Amino acid sequence: MAVAALVLLFASPPAASEPNQASQWLERLGPALNMTSYRGVFVYARGDRVHSMRIAHRFRNGMVHERLVLQDGGDGEIVRKGMNVVCVLPRHGEVRLDQVIPSGPFAEAYANELVPVSRWYKAELVGEDRVAGYDSVIIALTAKDPHRYNHRLWLEKASGLLVKSHVGEPHGKVLEHFQFTSLEITDDLADSEFEIQTKGREVTHNLEQEPSPEPVQSSVMKGWDLGWQPPGFVPAAAPRSGPGRAVAFSDGLAAFSVFVEPEGAIRMPVGASRIGATTVYMRELDAGDGRFLVTVVGEVPPKTARKVAESVRVDDALALHSDDS
Repeated sequence: MAVAALVLLFASPPAASEPNQASQWLERLGPALNMTSYRGVFVYARGDRVHSMRIAHRFRNGMVHERLVLQDGGDGEIVRKGMNVVCVLPRHGEVRLDQVIPSGPFAEAYANELVPVSRWYKAELVGEDRVAGYDSVIIALTAKDPHRYNHRLWLEKASGLLVKSHVGEPHGKVLEHFQFTSLEITDDLADSEFEIQTKGREVTHNLEQEPSPEPVQSSVMKGWDLGWQPPGFVPAAAPRSGPGRAVAFSDGLAAFSVFVEPEGAIRMPVGASRIGATTVYMRELDAGDGRFLVTVVGEVPPKTARKVAESVRVDDALALHSDDS
């Protein structure tokens, strides 16, 4: 999450205590995402694309209320009340709200159990800073292999709320950047702040109607198999459409998805492209009498995405052509 900032590093505690301190902060991160009430404006930069959004978030009586409003690139908003989510589609431009919500503060990976992350990232408490007027600590998550990116998280001291984050390459280049530019952590948020105010086509979604995610076994990948995946990345979810044709993998922090589908009439460009830390790698694959398109997309380096894509094997072409697979 992009734009490198100068930070004042303080004297480090003994090395043996750093991982423990960092882990204690990370344990606060997940609950803080939902249980902290606040309003503010954040910017999210991915490559040369920068978006700004206004947010109000309230946790009251065990229920989350949230409203996100685009500040640029079009108009539109998302309102969540408990398990009901309403998306008002923008009337101008081609910006989709699900594309500009950062993978930082709103990523499920951050809210999930972070214990396995320590196997694949070195967690360190590396400094202090002030973000949007709030004192924060800085946690560095350094990848232990070349198959994933480094992460740096700024957590507000009192609440543990994520107020800034970077995703970067091992040599230090920041690829994606999220940061609050204004923030007020407060329980004083009125019901009116969570009412839809944008006119447009509304799409409603109920989170309770989603099936509970279950561990995905290789047998769910009907018609294809993956010969290699980065250590620590395990199947996390199967798609809601096209069963068996796509599977998401996660290491507890980063994630990528693999899509395998019959090639359409329109030839797609093959190779790698990257926007910020998000890589898309596409390749064509011949299997039996058919030709298939393999796509890997996610927050992994291009070399990792390519190796995953090239390891895909189609073992049942008929299953991939079936809508009931």
